[in-house]
Amino acid sequence: MSRLTKIIGVIPARYQSSRLPGKSLALIGTRPMIQWVYEQASKAACLSKIFVATDDSRIENAVRKFGGNVVMTSHTCQSGTDRVAEAVRDMEADIVINIQGDEPFIHPKEVDLAADILIHDSNAVMSTLVKRISHVEELISSHTAKVIVNQHGYALYFSRQPIPFCRNDSDPGTWLKFYTYYKHIGIYAYRKNFLHTMTGWDTTPLEQAEKLEQLRVLEHGILIKVAETDSETLCVDTPEDLEKVREIHAKKMYT
Repeated sequence: MSRLTKIIGVIPARYQSSRLPGKSLALIGTRPMIQWVYEQASKAACLSKIFVATDDSRIENAVRKFGGNVVMTSHTCQSGTDRVAEAVRDMEADIVINIQGDEPFIHPKEVDLAADILIHDSNAVMSTLVKRISHVEELISSHTAKVIVNQHGYALYFSRQPIPFCRNDSDPGTWLKFYTYYKHIGIYAYRKNFLHTMTGWDTTPLEQAEKLEQLRVLEHGILIKVAETDSETLCVDTPEDLEKVREIHAKKMYT
């Protein structure tokens, strides 16, 4: 890894959430979820700096309380990516890592892996991660974004539907026998100048249809390079998800 590459990690966090308001401050054990994410991501070897970007004083106060770095952003940010771009606008950085604020057990090596893609491929301007799907429930769930990857390691498409369609059998429950399917792991690395370019674009038809922001990049003809991880992620979107991670914490079933 080049010592000359300055990499900043940003955790965008907002208080409002349609399915779980205030989830950034939800306690897992004795620590709020945003602290779990921050401390796990801080272990990544690649980061020169890490901070939380938020527009909510409650989250700001929580981050300051545990000694973390925090930057306040405007209330007008439409997405986490917009919040990341605003937060780093005046900062010196080569690569910016967008780290999801609702994955309390994120593995530090995933942060390093996303950064390594851009460090070792000068042509790539954006990267993300994928993981093999092993359970049919993930394959058919609209909450799990699926990814098709070409032979050069670039994403062809992201969808909430199972893709590709497998004509060997009309029952998606059997498709894992015939094809290797991948799910998207929601961490992104961008070259800083490209991050500001993409957040300046309007939303696109595919992005609006699938509610997947990364499709805006593909619709503009920009390639997203991916790498495969074997680390499992647990994203907290619902009260049920929160109880699941609390149970995992109680049983010490994480690394």
